[in-house]
Amino acid sequence: MTAPDAAPARIPPGGFRELGPVGWVIAKAGAKQIRAPRFSLFTVLGQHKLLFLAWLPFGGFLLGAGKLPRKDAELVILRVGHLRDCEYELQQHRRLARSRGVDADLQAKIFEGPDAEGLTDRQRVLITATDEFVVTRSVSPETWVALSSHLDRPRLIEFCMLAGHYDMLAATIATLQVPLDFPD
Repeated sequence: MTAPDAAPARIPPGGFRELGPVGWVIAKAGAKQIRAPRFSLFTVLGQHKLLFLAWLPFGGFLLGAGKLPRKDAELVILRVGHLRDCEYELQQHRRLARSRGVDADLQAKIFEGPDAEGLTDRQRVLITATDEFVVTRSVSPETWVALSSHLDRPRLIEFCMLAGHYDMLAATIATLQVPLDFPD
């Protein structure tokens, strides 16, 4: 897969006219929060006003208000971005993950995979479950038992929704060729 900035965006980031006043304010606030001149994902998705407004609370809940510890959530998101070769997701979440206790060393281990040295049992199981979920669209019985020893029912459900959501975002970002927000 090519990087999103390697080809012109299929739907270029929109401005006030394309986003409308509500979408424009949300995109500007999001850009300020991530410290970027624009938040390309919001300025692209925001062009479908109702869908954007329906998606935003769901995505926001998974990212900031879910039952999974934020460190676990970032581990899953980074692994999905790595598996899907989604530089946009990786660029956003490498930064966010650092603020949530996932330092560069742990990020390298997440990208290396479940056999990386120095992972905890919980991290190893989360990476394995993410790999299976994204690649096979399910989780094996053995991995489910291991995952269940670390997560209760609500967190197991949330794990599936989180991995599925970021897999969907990676596919959408790749298909629409959403441009990166940062030059690095």
